[in-house]
Amino acid sequence: MNWNCIPGIVLGFAAALAAAGALAQPVPPPPPPPGTSAPAAQSFRNEELEQLAAPVALYPDALVAQILMASTYPLEVVEAARWSKANPKVKDKALEDAMQQQRWDPSVKSLTAFPQVLAMMDQKLDWTQKLGDAFLAQQKELMAAVQRLRAKAQAAGNLKSGKEQTVKVEQQDGSTVYIIEPANPQVVYVPTYNPVVVYGPWPYPAYPPYYYYPPGYVAGPAFAFSVGIIIGSAMWGGCHWGGGNVYINHNTYNNFNRTNIGNGNWEHRPEHRKGAQYRDKATQQRYGGGARPGVDSREAYRGRDAGAGQDLPRGGGDKFGQPDRAGDRAGDAGGFGGGREAGAFDGVGRGGETRDFSNRGATSRASAGASRGGGGGRRR
Repeated sequence: MNWNCIPGIVLGFAAALAAAGALAQPVPPPPPPPGTSAPAAQSFRNEELEQLAAPVALYPDALVAQILMASTYPLEVVEAARWSKANPKVKDKALEDAMQQQRWDPSVKSLTAFPQVLAMMDQKLDWTQKLGDAFLAQQKELMAAVQRLRAKAQAAGNLKSGKEQTVKVEQQDGSTVYIIEPANPQVVYVPTYNPVVVYGPWPYPAYPPYYYYPPGYVAGPAFAFSVGIIIGSAMWGGCHWGGGNVYINHNTYNNFNRTNIGNGNWEHRPEHRKGAQYRDKATQQRYGGGARPGVDSREAYRGRDAGAGQDLPRGGGDKFGQPDRAGDRAGDAGGFGGGREAGAFDGVGRGGETRDFSNRGATSRASAGASRGGGGGRRR
């Protein structure tokens, strides 16, 4: 036998095996034909709904209602948060006067009375938009998730009445519900809490709760309150927990917004989306085909005030002082991200998926030339 030829035989045999392995690989499916619609977005699981609701589930009912309403208008939340940051001394009657000059949805205007809440929603737009998506598509399920979280917080000893709030347990439409109201109707104390602690052991390792670290955050009790806020007529929302919907106290609403609506029905108004895509096809069709990203959404998202033509301050790099490269990636559900300040609104124990959700940047690659959405529901 010619031993000198063995290396060549071995190499040839290895090449043959590699070729066979390549042939054995599954053939990827062909791309869908042109014009075929994308698969419909899946519904949020109960674990995801609790994950999304965790940061606000223990807020007063009326504030929860208005946060849910406002979350369906993420770009206006950005504008309002920047206005609030630039005008910290405008309060009470002066704030109501200033809001008459703005074109935001009333739910967004009302949150200017709660700058900490607006800052939270602005810093993590990915969470804000997902919360709004869930509210539009699965309102009853999301509100049921809030109630489950409240039950867990009470069982853990972290939801109770005090000088800041009153907690009631009632029956609504055959269900036990937990109602949270300010102890003084004119003063609201926004709670600060860590969802990893306040609800007891978190049962969904794959969907850890998200939470907000306000500026100057120092670890403390599981549940605390901010300084009381004198709200006037700024809090006019309400939750019908048994029916799984929100409503408007139209008398208070009329006082704050200086209008004259005649009933308490809340309906989403697509004209205030300003180019933000809806998450799923059913929601797009429900609200007039849905708004598609256009100039307004791109400019607002890049930190430019489309009305004034001025650049607005934007959040910067990560906690190590590096630029936020994630800002160049489109976020989930229509291109929004939220990594304004790394670590401001984090999930725990979820690895890459959580980090991607929590740190996704604040710039959208919206498609050019698209038109705004219009029509849709109106308040009567």
